[in-house]
Amino acid sequence: MSNTLSIRQSTPDDIQQIRQFILELAIYEKAEHEVEASEADLHNTLFGEGATAHCIICENEGVPIGFAVYFFNYSTWQGRNGLYLEDLYVSPQSRGLGAGKALLQHLAGIAVDNNCGRFEWSVLDWNKPAIDFYESLGAKAKSEWLGYRMDGETLINFAKNGQ
Repeated sequence: MSNTLSIRQSTPDDIQQIRQFILELAIYEKAEHEVEASEADLHNTLFGEGATAHCIICENEGVPIGFAVYFFNYSTWQGRNGLYLEDLYVSPQSRGLGAGKALLQHLAGIAVDNNCGRFEWSVLDWNKPAIDFYESLGAKAKSEWLGYRMDGETLINFAKNGQ
């Protein structure tokens, strides 16, 4: 099977496809019910004024087969930006073509081009295929840090009342 992979920055015309990839990823992660983002939300946060998130699309022979959403964070210890990968997804029928590695390599290039001190992401602890894949590329799990999150009503209540 011949394939021609290419990676490009997304455009507003990709919003429907991006949302579809997000839904497919959520289904894979058994969290479809957690997807709140509408196409309008994605348009505003990826392409609106002041947007800080970015998206790249991987295509095989011109057909979108995957995507990655990323943003820049900051390390006070390094005094440099870092690149954080929020989501990476390749359609099941296109896995094994090298798209995941190509997306990660492209993002690593963006990190290097922007003088980032690190490139980070999170993976669900039960996602052994992804963990094995990332480790095969030389990525290391961060065992000394725990991720914390505040969202929804907890976030709103804490911002208003401190509890």
